Amino acid sequence: MKITTLFLTAILSITSISIMGQVSFGQSEKINSSWKFYLSDIPEAKAKAYDDSKWKSVEIPHDWSVKEQLSPTLASATGYLPGGIGWYRKTINIPKEKQDEKTYIYFEGVYNYSEVFINGHLLGKRPNGYISFMYDITPYIEYGKDNTIAVRVDHSQSADSRWYTGSGIYRDVWLIYANPIHIAQWGVYAYPEMDKSTGILNIELELENNTTDKSNLTIVNELVSSDNKVIAKNTQRLSVAGNQNEKITTNLKVKNPALWNLSNPNLYSLKTFVIKDGKEIDATITKTGFRSFTFDPNKGFALNGKW
Repeated sequence: MKITTLFLTAILSITSISIMGQVSFGQSEKINSSWKFYLSDIPEAKAKAYDDSKWKSVEIPHDWSVKEQLSPTLASATGYLPGGIGWYRKTINIPKEKQDEKTYIYFEGVYNYSEVFINGHLLGKRPNGYISFMYDITPYIEYGKDNTIAVRVDHSQSADSRWYTGSGIYRDVWLIYANPIHIAQWGVYAYPEMDKSTGILNIELELENNTTDKSNLTIVNELVSSDNKVIAKNTQRLSVAGNQNEKITTNLKVKNPALWNLSNPNLYSLKTFVIKDGKEIDATITKTGFRSFTFDPNKGFALNGKW
């Protein structure tokens, strides 16, 4: 059986996989529907009061280039399709009861050179079209009212890749509500290793305190098998100073865990809970698996002791 570099990368990367696709805290709400789009540069479109009633309605993910006119004068890497500059707008209502929480907007991918606004306020710019990004929109929200998200995408320099990228908001967009004290983005790192017949799951957790007060927290980690049984658990106490981040480390041990292999890609769920004053304020689930691997210059690669 030929083992490719891509396959080896897949094996070695089985450490922690977020179930919610990269958003590792709070409550996520996909906001892909009912966006407005216009293919032209209209700087005033960032304003909340701008009239977009004549714009085209689109669903995200969206690529405007794929519907444009082909031309042999354009680059082969773009599929002989044009780029350009486009604007997206969406109106969202943030309930009044959310005003004591933090609210974020998370883009999985915008190609490229994006600028994001809420109610006319610039949240930030992201030149790279492949990297996901998130903005804290809490300071600019009008609670109990309509709020306008506007995104400018500049793909005018379209011959910028060796393969077709498309143009626009081409991946999912999420709205995230969270307690001011929550797990940091990508804040759970779980690295499995084997010690003979014992699986050891090393865990690093980063917490973010967006309040001015020190918070005393309880952290619970549970490792759950595929048949929904808790097979390992521990509890830690942690104090996080106001407006600070704090990291803690721990591990969970499992006797004779089901190993991840090619025939049976066994995975476990690491459930992490953050508790304050007896109340759960945040939680996340991280997929992980146990396996061992060995490289030898004479024998090659072995997975779980099998070459």
